[in-house]
Amino acid sequence: MIDEPLPVVKPKVRLKMADVARLAGVSVSSVSRALADSPLIPKELRERIQTIARENGYVVNQAARNLRLQTTQTVGLILPMGPQTDEQLTDSFLLEMIGALADEVVRRGYDLLLSKVSATSEGWLFDLTHSHRFDGLLVLGQSDQHAAMQAVGAEYPSMVVWGEKMPGQTYASVGVDNVLGGRLASRHMVAGGCRDILFVGPSGVPEADARYSGYAQGLASTTCKAGPGVRIDCQYSFDSALTAVREVISRKQAFDGLFCASDIIAQGALAALAEAGLKVPDDVAVCGFDDIGLARSLSPGLTTVRQDRMAGARHMVDILFRRLNGEMAPSVQIGAELVVRGSTRKV
Repeated sequence: MIDEPLPVVKPKVRLKMADVARLAGVSVSSVSRALADSPLIPKELRERIQTIARENGYVVNQAARNLRLQTTQTVGLILPMGPQTDEQLTDSFLLEMIGALADEVVRRGYDLLLSKVSATSEGWLFDLTHSHRFDGLLVLGQSDQHAAMQAVGAEYPSMVVWGEKMPGQTYASVGVDNVLGGRLASRHMVAGGCRDILFVGPSGVPEADARYSGYAQGLASTTCKAGPGVRIDCQYSFDSALTAVREVISRKQAFDGLFCASDIIAQGALAALAEAGLKVPDDVAVCGFDDIGLARSLSPGLTTVRQDRMAGARHMVDILFRRLNGEMAPSVQIGAELVVRGSTRKV
């Protein structure tokens, strides 16, 4: 038996833009513009070129195109995790913000590159902004890294940060009115009968510091004799809040209200109160900050200060793209809204 030779399989030739131009009877530059959907090419011709390219299997080499145009078509999104904050990527507020930002960026035709950055070395942000991995940068939270952002902001305008607007700030930011939110929360709790309200949250983090400032202002503005306010330091995590409130209870410190710097902190506080047999809100009223989905499903429902994440994401991406186009779009502050539920409202 004579073996028959195997058939020769010719390698599939990758179609070039010049081939599409030849088939369409136009210049290479016209093909390039048509495939980029440029209005400089008449609609009928643009659609004909796109059809020819599609039917002949031509695919734009996006990497080469980006290199030619000196763009990555990518937006970076980082979560700067400073050594003192212990904030987790699984935090519900962060996840909801990431989803909203991703939708807005993709809607603009860009990709999103997400990184969790351990911000422990000097110059980490400078190195990141000069890495050429993205065209612009979204930063989700200041953590305890305001100084690093301040140093980079003046020479890298294509950076927008979710956080508190700081005096003399060099970078653009979007965030809720944290002072107002803190003031609304403490005044609401005093009106509900609380007299010894503790603030539970991190220090040295701009957003939390502003919430504490508003909380103290709210206590000072009430006509009743509410206490001056006490700060219980903890990080942005369930476990840290659980430990901090356990310690307050164990040393028998008097309190009848907890204003927590985030809903995750409030969740940890509620767990500590339940362990100690303290009823919410009968023994202790609890208020959070963020209004994540979890706040509605807790029992009792969590009173909290709402941050409009969808509006925040729209503002952040809008400011970033305006800055990429050369416009120095300013920072935006979003109003705070108190959402009252069962954790502060006695039946």
